[in-house]
Amino acid sequence: MVILGSTGSIGINAIEVAKRFDIQIEALVCNNNVELLNKQIKELNPAYVGIYDESALERLEARDCTIFVGKEEILDMLGLCSSKKILNAIVGFSGLAFSLRAAELDLEILLANKESLVIAGNLLSSSNIFPIDSEHFSLYTLLNSTDMAFRNLYITASGGALRDIESSRIHNATLSEVLAHPTWRMGSRITIDSATMVNKLYEILEAYWLFGTKNIDALIERNSLVHALVQLEDGNMLAHIGSADMRLPLSYGMLDMGEQKYFDIESIGIKELLKIDFQEISIERYPLWRHKDLLLENPHLGVVLNASNEYLQTQFLEEKIPFSYFDKYISEALNRFRDCEIEESIEDIVEIRSEVLRWLSSC
Repeated sequence: MVILGSTGSIGINAIEVAKRFDIQIEALVCNNNVELLNKQIKELNPAYVGIYDESALERLEARDCTIFVGKEEILDMLGLCSSKKILNAIVGFSGLAFSLRAAELDLEILLANKESLVIAGNLLSSSNIFPIDSEHFSLYTLLNSTDMAFRNLYITASGGALRDIESSRIHNATLSEVLAHPTWRMGSRITIDSATMVNKLYEILEAYWLFGTKNIDALIERNSLVHALVQLEDGNMLAHIGSADMRLPLSYGMLDMGEQKYFDIESIGIKELLKIDFQEISIERYPLWRHKDLLLENPHLGVVLNASNEYLQTQFLEEKIPFSYFDKYISEALNRFRDCEIEESIEDIVEIRSEVLRWLSSC
């Protein structure tokens, strides 16, 4: 298979699964973490290697593999691969082009790049996608465990770094406070998204495109033991409960469904269920959550949400703006562009994204 984003946490876990089950890795792609990539090349001997950041090329220790540099060359590389499965673990808008190329090649996409569906769900077929996010993998597993129709889908959130600070302090939360996630050690951008609840807005849109319903909601589960719930047509609920270990969805996706072998993922004991702690998502604490229904009714606004969020993330990481600007400017962007018309083409998506970024840069 092919791994895009091999040096990130998901890529690293995927390589561990590949080694455990003797899955051949045909190609590795990273942005610029060449030091780790060099180790992966030595260990896995891929036929192809891609580096997104050309400035990192001089640090690559080339071996018996063909090197591709930059977005366009990597897209061409995908057409040369014989693998039928591709893991897209590239972060952000940059990952979209690779999902579209994989879809064009009729590959099975193990999708960890949220933005592909958030921005261009109408251009991708859910039949070619295996979800790697724990919430969507959990929904996928639950829905495949029953023949009964469902009424509602639910995903869960940790609540992020600001879930327990005084409400009066949220608008002026510092960068260090926002990055102090109580449960996970993740990249800075996804940690910010967890604090703003944008991450869950993304996942609501992903679920819409994957499962074809607007009956989707979310709850906070503070100990991250329950990842998703399905309410069946008869009113009963199914829950997916387990350790939050990315190797589980990766192993199901990298192996054929139903052919899984034993994998050493920590089991949940019966006493662990006593720790399950649900609560509603408070609009006061997470004001952007009020846009959930707007996004479900207008899923084309995913491109507006993503563009404004990525722009504000960069500003916040450089400590140029207060935390309150996420609510202020994402809300204004969604309202300003809510009536925009996006045809079914990547060109329209890119144009709307550019308009959003131009507007934000002028504010």
